Amino acid sequence: MNGTERKNIIPGRTVDIVLKQDQRTGKLTRGVVKDILTNSPSHPHGIKVRLEDGQVGRVKTVHI
Repeated sequence: MNGTERKNIIPGRTVDIVLKQDQRTGKLTRGVVKDILTNSPSHPHGIKVRLEDGQVGRVKTVHI
């Protein structure tokens, strides 16, 4: 599922994110959403989230 729509992302769901330092390479990091940091209903680069381990990045894929 696409990570550009806020409605697709809920705390506790597993997602793949791109961390700020990995934006050039596109390396994905998998984790569980703790907080949703983007307030708008959508964002072209992905909704920004904080994972349970504290890492912050933009969601690329959502796992159901």
